[in-house]
Amino acid sequence: MERKRYIVHVDMDAFFAAVEQRNNPLLRGKPVIIGADPKGGRGRGVVSTCSYEARKFGVHSAMPISIAYKKCPHAVYLPVDMEKYARVSAQVYDVLSNFTPIIEPVSIDEAFLDITGSYHIFGTPQNACKLIKSRIKEKTHLSVSVGLAPTKMAAKIASDLQKPDGFVEVAQDGLLDFLWPLPVERIWGLGKKTTAVLNERGLKTVGDLAKRKREELVALLGKSGEYFHQLAWGIDEAEVETEEETKSVSNETTFEQDTSDKNQIEGALLALCEKVSGRLRHEKLKGRTITLKIRLQGFHTYTRAITFSRATNFADMIYKAIKKLYEGFDAKGKGVRLVGVKISNLISADLQDSIFKDKIDDKKEYLHRVVDKIKDKFGERAIYRAGSTHDKI
Repeated sequence: MERKRYIVHVDMDAFFAAVEQRNNPLLRGKPVIIGADPKGGRGRGVVSTCSYEARKFGVHSAMPISIAYKKCPHAVYLPVDMEKYARVSAQVYDVLSNFTPIIEPVSIDEAFLDITGSYHIFGTPQNACKLIKSRIKEKTHLSVSVGLAPTKMAAKIASDLQKPDGFVEVAQDGLLDFLWPLPVERIWGLGKKTTAVLNERGLKTVGDLAKRKREELVALLGKSGEYFHQLAWGIDEAEVETEEETKSVSNETTFEQDTSDKNQIEGALLALCEKVSGRLRHEKLKGRTITLKIRLQGFHTYTRAITFSRATNFADMIYKAIKKLYEGFDAKGKGVRLVGVKISNLISADLQDSIFKDKIDDKKEYLHRVVDKIKDKFGERAIYRAGSTHDKI
């Protein structure tokens, strides 16, 4: 007999905005938008999150801040205070650790828990979920929405259905009844383009997808067709991962105005390379694949990448590759809105991926460590390379 699984998805409600409303009673009941400065509708960047009062006006996360301002100009706009939110997040995770050691952090405000082996301590799986909600409320004075299901995907969907302060349970014997009426885009991994392809063929719901032959979906979508077919039938064996290795380190910045100024763009890229380099060394990592991200006016986004034979976390090496990628990019006369730098294909900084030991590398490592110590003591902007716009991003 197959053992039942009890997977929980915990999702804090409008987390950043809720923290601000909790801390400042004058903001309660008002539309609050966390993100970039709207600058009277001319601001750059996007909405990080917003309160439910703001959502009534059509504002949502990742929306350009200029559009959010047009929809809700009377909202209270606040900058992201990640240090503040991280402190509250730590309190949330402290509560969750009392229910199971099997926790997969998804982000600062959401996580998966596997309570299959621990729910009995709290009576029933349902009671464990209710206690999670009440204890988070008691500890943080914030509401949280919780989904309980036999699979990760179903738990994630369930937590989103009755926000804010919701609790939705999906039983094993009711899994397909829960999944099949849902829009097909609820399936994990289905992007807009794939969803459009399915919709064109009359596949509107998860049930529509499940009832098609597997071979037909494979012919239409390739190998992923079989995976989506399994998910539509509730077959999701993904485990709650307690430790996930860092897969990449990245930073990006949005310019105040679209720009074609080569010096400004290269200065921003140098600053980003310094930031990524510092984060890699802080996490004791180095990487082989370096990716440049460029977003042009009109929100068209492009990436270019190069892979080294040896991994690095040196800012000058990263910038040399990024500059080469940038110089080879044709913006077709359009201004640049955003640039980003990402390092992936990571390994431990302690691993030597070449049989040759380079004395120059030893000197660079020593220099970087000195710079790191100065920044740790006096702040990120205490020292940076000439030409870097580190003080402006």
